[in-house]
Amino acid sequence: MSGRTVRLAGSDVPVIGQGTWRMGTDRTAEVAALRAGIDLGLTVIDTAELYADGAAEEVVGEAVRGRRDEVFLVSKVLPRHATTDGTVAACRASLDRLGTDRLDLYLLHWRRGIPLAETVAGFEELLEEGSIRAWGVSNLDVHDLDDLPDGAVPAADQVLYNLTRRGPEANLFPRCARTGVTIMAYSPVEKGRLLDHPDLVRVAAERGATPAQVALAWSVRRDDVVAVPKAVRIAHVEENAAALRLELTAEELAALDHAFPAPGVVPLETLS
Repeated sequence: MSGRTVRLAGSDVPVIGQGTWRMGTDRTAEVAALRAGIDLGLTVIDTAELYADGAAEEVVGEAVRGRRDEVFLVSKVLPRHATTDGTVAACRASLDRLGTDRLDLYLLHWRRGIPLAETVAGFEELLEEGSIRAWGVSNLDVHDLDDLPDGAVPAADQVLYNLTRRGPEANLFPRCARTGVTIMAYSPVEKGRLLDHPDLVRVAAERGATPAQVALAWSVRRDDVVAVPKAVRIAHVEENAAALRLELTAEELAALDHAFPAPGVVPLETLS
C-alpha cells in the first residue's frame, strides 16, 4: 500500500477510500471505477442500504467479488431499521446484496427516534455472530455521542467534512480524539462545488496538483481522518489515488486556513 494510512476499527487503512452515494445507476462504469480504485490502493469502500435502495451495495458486491480480503468494507443501517432486531435484519440483507459474510464496519446512518441503546444492542449481536468486525455511527454530533450507552464507544463517526464544512473541528473532533473514535469524512470536495475557489486553485497550481487533490489532502491532514470521495470515472479515481501521496506544507495549510476559516462551534451539518 502506498501513501499514508490511518487506524480504523483495528485496521490500518489508506487515508483515502471510495464512496458510493448515488451509485447504482450505471453498473458497468461504477464496478470498473471501484475495481480501479482497489488496484490503486483505495481499499476502503463505503456504502449503505439507502443508496439506490440497495443497488449501490450490489455494485460494490460485484466490484469486490474475488477480492473481498483486499478491501475494508463499510455499510450503514437506516434509522427506521435501527431497532435491535431491525439492525440485525438490515445487516443480513446488506450482506446478501454485497455477497459477503461480514462487514469490517457497520454504521448507524443517522439518528432518528429509536433509542441508541437498541441500535447498539443490535450491533453487539452482529459482533457476536461475526457478521461485523466493528460498529460506528454517522452524522452524530457530540450530544448524540453522549447519549450512547455507558461503555459503548463507536469505532468511527462519519460526518460531512471539507474545506467549507469545518464545524466538526471545534467540538466533535476533540471529543472523538479523546475516546479513540476515527473520523470518516464524506463529501470531502463538497460535490465539486469548492474546486473553483481561487485560493484553492492557486495552491494547487503552485503545487502542480489539481484542486481536488489538494482538497482531499487537506481533509486527511490529521492522523485520525479517512476520506471517502465518490468517483465513477477512471480518470477521477486515478486523480483521487494520487492524493494519497500528497502531503501539504505548513505554508500551504496556512494559506488554505486563511481562505477557508473554521466557523467555531456550529451544529453538525449534513449534505444537501
